[in-house]
Amino acid sequence: MTTQRLYRLADARQIPVFFLPLPECGSISLQDARGRCAIGMDSGCAAQASERVHLAHELGHCLTGSFYNCQSPLDLRQKHENHADKWAISALIPRSAYQAALADGCTELWQLAERFGVTEDFARKAVCWYRHGNLASDLFE
Repeated sequence: MTTQRLYRLADARQIPVFFLPLPECGSISLQDARGRCAIGMDSGCAAQASERVHLAHELGHCLTGSFYNCQSPLDLRQKHENHADKWAISALIPRSAYQAALADGCTELWQLAERFGVTEDFARKAVCWYRHGNLASDLFE
């Protein structure tokens, strides 16, 4: 899915995207008490791959309802982050496209990242998801 299609999806789902300085996190998504979402994107981000990954991840939160409650000691943040990442992976690197890339000889992370227009860290998560069934990319380096 292209960056433009991600923005159109946000627009179609009435999810406003705001650009503001977010250099430490790159992006953020929020959901209000009525279930309406909004996304904040770092206005200083110049890298297209990073923008795509951040936008897809935040859309993953919004479209799956994966928001955590910091007031609840029983709500696990990582569970919601993983859910958003899995949505983003399926949107940016669908399994069939990943398998086609491997068949075409794209076996290095940089090759996958370049082919799909994502960051190498995101490509690593996708590989872990498709090869190991989890997103623990730090365990499979």
